[in-house]
Amino acid sequence: MNSVQESIPSPATIVPASSPEPTVELSGVRKCYDEFVAVANLSLSIRPGGIYGLLGPNGAGKTSTIRMIMGIIMPDSGRISVFGKPLARSHMDQFGYLPEERGLYRKMKVQDHLVFLGELKGLSSSDAAARVRSWCERFELTGWLDKKVEELSKGMQQKVQFIGAVLHDPRLIIMDEPFSGLDPANAVVLKDVLLEMAKNGKTILLSTHRMDQVERLCQFICLINHGEAVLEGDLNQIKARYGRRNVQIRYEGDARFLEEKRLVQSFNDYGNYVEIRLSPGADAQELLKLASTNARINKFELMEPSLEEIFIDVVGKPNA
Repeated sequence: MNSVQESIPSPATIVPASSPEPTVELSGVRKCYDEFVAVANLSLSIRPGGIYGLLGPNGAGKTSTIRMIMGIIMPDSGRISVFGKPLARSHMDQFGYLPEERGLYRKMKVQDHLVFLGELKGLSSSDAAARVRSWCERFELTGWLDKKVEELSKGMQQKVQFIGAVLHDPRLIIMDEPFSGLDPANAVVLKDVLLEMAKNGKTILLSTHRMDQVERLCQFICLINHGEAVLEGDLNQIKARYGRRNVQIRYEGDARFLEEKRLVQSFNDYGNYVEIRLSPGADAQELLKLASTNARINKFELMEPSLEEIFIDVVGKPNA
C-alpha cells in the first residue's frame, strides 16, 4: 500500500501567506504500533507563513506526527490536509525536511551531494549547482564544496543538511532539532535564515527540545504528551493564561526573604540574582517590601512564566 493517496491531484495554485487556509491541518489523527498508541486523537492547525513549534517529551509522539504529515506513514484514523487538500504523493516535492539524525552520504563530495539532492526534487543540474553556490556562500561553505562529507565537522554537516532541505524552495519546511551541532555564531545565521523564510511566506514546522528557541521564534505551538495535544495555539495567549507569577530579583545582601513560604512557592538562586515563583495569591509588592528590608534591590521584575516552566508544569519533570 502506498504511504499516501496517489489519486489526489497536485494543488493547482499556491496558497498565499495571507490566506486563512491552513498549510497543515490534522483532525482526530491516531497512530498505533501494535498495542502502543503513539498518537491519539491529535488535532492541530498550522497557518501559512510562520514558524510553528511542535513540542513534547521523548516518546510523546512528535516523530510519528511528523512522519504522518510527510506521508512516510499513514494514520490509522483521522484526516491530514496539506495546502488545503488531502495529503497526496504530489505534495512531496513541496516539502523540505531536516531530520534530527544525519542523512548524508559520507563519501560524496559536498557539491555533488547537494546537486544530487536538488535533482531528486526536480531541479536541473545547472539550477541546482547555482543554488548550491548561493547557499554555500551564505553559510561560508564555499571552500568545502570539493571535500567529502565525512571530512566536515558536525556543525558543517548540519549546514549541508539544511541546505539540502531547502534547496528546491519548498513551501513547507520541517526542521527537527535544526540547531544541533551548531556553534553560537552559526546558530544565529540559521535563525536569521528561518525568520527570513517565514517572513517571505514559507511555513516552518520546528520540532526541538530547546524551549528558549521556541519561545523566541514561534508564535504558535503544539505541546504533545502521550500522543495528545495538551496545549495548542498562540504562545502569547497560552502564557497569559498562566498569569504573572514569576519575579526576577537582582539584589545585594541578605536573602532571608526567600524563606517566606507565604510569598515564595519556589526559587532558583544564582547568588545575587534569583528567579522566584510566587505562592498562589501572593502579592508581589509585599515581597518587594520584605526583600528590601534586609537587602538592596537593584532589579525587581514581575514576568510571565517561561515556556520551559509551562512545559514542566504540564508534562512534569523528567525522571532522574
